[in-house]
Amino acid sequence: MSMFEDIPVGVGVIYEGERIRKPDMYVEFGGPDIEKKFELVKVKGLVNIEDGKTTVVGLDIKDLKLGGSYPFGIYVEVAGKQLEPELEGVVERRIHAYCNYIEGFMHLNQRYDIWIRLGKRSYERGVNSLRVIGKVLQRLFKSELPIIEKIQITFITDPKKVEEMWVEAKKTYDARDAKARGLKDEEVDSFYGCTLCQSFAPTHVCVITPQRYANCGAISWFDGRAAARVDPKGPVFKIERGELLDQPKGEFSGINQAVKEKSLGEVTRVHLYTAFGFPHTSCGCFEGTAFYIPEVDGLGIVHRDFKGPTVNGLPFSTMADSTAGGRQVDGFHGISIEYMRSPKFLQADEGWSRIVWIPAALKERVRDFIPKEVVDKIPTENDVKTIEELKKFLDAKGHPVVKRWEAMPAEAPPVEEKEEVPEVPLAPVPTMPISGGGFKIVLKNARISAKKMIIRTVKKKE
Repeated sequence: MSMFEDIPVGVGVIYEGERIRKPDMYVEFGGPDIEKKFELVKVKGLVNIEDGKTTVVGLDIKDLKLGGSYPFGIYVEVAGKQLEPELEGVVERRIHAYCNYIEGFMHLNQRYDIWIRLGKRSYERGVNSLRVIGKVLQRLFKSELPIIEKIQITFITDPKKVEEMWVEAKKTYDARDAKARGLKDEEVDSFYGCTLCQSFAPTHVCVITPQRYANCGAISWFDGRAAARVDPKGPVFKIERGELLDQPKGEFSGINQAVKEKSLGEVTRVHLYTAFGFPHTSCGCFEGTAFYIPEVDGLGIVHRDFKGPTVNGLPFSTMADSTAGGRQVDGFHGISIEYMRSPKFLQADEGWSRIVWIPAALKERVRDFIPKEVVDKIPTENDVKTIEELKKFLDAKGHPVVKRWEAMPAEAPPVEEKEEVPEVPLAPVPTMPISGGGFKIVLKNARISAKKMIIRTVKKKE
């Protein structure tokens, strides 16, 4: 099925959410193993754009090695009488959606985190040039966003050129983010929602407020407002605040109603400013994850670029799996880096006073927004490697979380091995998802009991 007869593969929303595993890919651009990658949109004057032009700087797909990973840049220039620089972020975020319309072409994440794969089958069918991708993107942009009168796209695979443009792209992102700061949630009558990623996470609805960026880090409240005006039927929509139900946690009746409708009843309550209770859902595009560390009753943070295990022994990829998919999981909370600069950052969980570990590179990026009284009390991978080392560091530095330890219950004694116990009725389970074979079964209001419970010590085999 294809929207365009002259394109060798299918093009349409039916292909959104398609995953391309490594054995099935012909080539990949960006991703976790490639440091320099970006996508950027700039608004230009009508006389400065050659409509329909696609340029490839560096090697094209057919010249790349099978199975290789490469630095990559997508630079889109658009023009139109109604286009303004304030809409650049809105147009830029659509790259993700439109790339995923192409059969066998997977696009994940955004900005400087993009990860793109081309499947072997699509390559064999004729997608052997980035010019094919450019042709599709240009048509989709102009058909979906009529305010775009002219468009030209440049794909960059030359490593030196990618790095040069990457520096410029980062400056643009930083300028956009800085401009969006200052406005408070209390100063607006409405928020915005985004369902752009529901093809990957059907129950995820991103809520965007002045002080809580979209999880992907690419859409501010101003971007949301602009997107809803430009494309009223698009994935970004207005949310009325409604009644404030819980100020510290950030619960609003209007948000609850909108999220319930957009998630088809799967998510009914959302707390914007906490990682517990009814935390904001996540798709898979979030820039970082806040994760609970029960041994110290604190929260760690890890971002997508961090390599290796965190202080609890788990890498970003493992915790991302626990966070993504549109679920609400206590203690696993997808966040944007810009949200970490917000005064509302996890305010119901005591904000930065509850953060007990963060990668050094990320800490430097947000250092100016961490309260001075705790900035030197939060360790990085350069300070601690294990939970025990973390405890000692926090105690020695007098981290605020240490005061919580006094209220923590003492460790329970070891459970004795038992072969049998009487039947134990378990508490009702409101919702239990079971996945397998491509299907998801949800048991609601189920009551489960067990005739026998056996607890055994399992010895590892030598």
